[in-house]
Amino acid sequence: MENRPFVTIDPNVGVAYVRKRCAHVDLGLPKCDPVDGFCMKGWRFIPVKLVDVAGLVPEASKGRGLGTKFLDEVRKADALLIVVDASGSTDAEGNPVPPGTHDPREDVEILLREMSEWMFNQVYKDWKSFVTKVSTLGIRADEALKERLSGFSVKHREITKAMEELGLPEQLHKWNVDDLKKFIRKVVELRPKVIVANKIDLPKAEEGYELLKEAYPQYPVIPTSAAAELILRKAAKAGLIEYVPGDSDFEIKAPLNEKQKKVLDAVRKNVLEKWGSTGVVQALNSAVFDQLGMVVVYPVHDAHKFTDSEGRVLPEAKLVPKGTTLKEFASMIHSDLAKGFLYAIDARTGRRLGADSEVEDGMVIKIVSSLAH
Repeated sequence: MENRPFVTIDPNVGVAYVRKRCAHVDLGLPKCDPVDGFCMKGWRFIPVKLVDVAGLVPEASKGRGLGTKFLDEVRKADALLIVVDASGSTDAEGNPVPPGTHDPREDVEILLREMSEWMFNQVYKDWKSFVTKVSTLGIRADEALKERLSGFSVKHREITKAMEELGLPEQLHKWNVDDLKKFIRKVVELRPKVIVANKIDLPKAEEGYELLKEAYPQYPVIPTSAAAELILRKAAKAGLIEYVPGDSDFEIKAPLNEKQKKVLDAVRKNVLEKWGSTGVVQALNSAVFDQLGMVVVYPVHDAHKFTDSEGRVLPEAKLVPKGTTLKEFASMIHSDLAKGFLYAIDARTGRRLGADSEVEDGMVIKIVSSLAH
């Protein structure tokens, strides 16, 4: 990708992978047969949808730099990965500058501010008529706002927490414009997000990383080198090294020329040994598992062999919100399984579990239904 503003005109939609220890290892099985994602050295890589949106510039909420188009994409996301140049070598407009001359905190603030202003503008358009309707029908503020903000991927818990932290009245007609602005800003701040402190191996990046951690203690800040990850994956694809994405080291598998050796030595010394990883997989894991609270559940047809109806071992690893009941999980597989739900079997223990039992991380589950799919 070119390092200049607005090269990314349309969002790039792709697939990324979170990493989790595969259940086949704990179960003492020699392998698994993933139908989605892949398994490598006992690590299960589970696909997630990733939408790459161009960086926002000041006044993006007013349409500058295709800002409203980008913000419309951002609102749909379950979690945000805010990729920041920790070295301060890219300014607010996306132009290259000498390392350390741009404050990376400004990039995070631009996103929070522009997203808040854009969202406020959308909500305020029909605010008066909305408040009148809510007051007339006697609907609680949190319930009304849940409905009003559903198109922005805002969760009910974020609404109630924002109202509580700001001490806002339960009746919307008592809110003034400043109350609404503060509420929107707080909701934006509460949305699941991870700050990706990229270019961590460049000069001045460590100082930028520390600034970000100090300024935003409420968010995970992950030291990252996307360039190092790309180098390692290309070297692995070429058969030069063995590298499991997310690992803290790699193994050389073929003779290297001087240039290759120099590049890989620099990655090992400046990124892997210093920071423990390239940070790419860790940032994704943080967003999915820590911020969104997802767990991994393996549905199977045969609870003894841990296989599906075609004999494949642990073919699916599903990402499921923590707190999901087994009946809800059944509906994620097929609606008929949920309609005819009788019980579930925990394949690890053989226990029978009821509809209201909640999924646990790493569970291997057989759903028994009168409407077997």
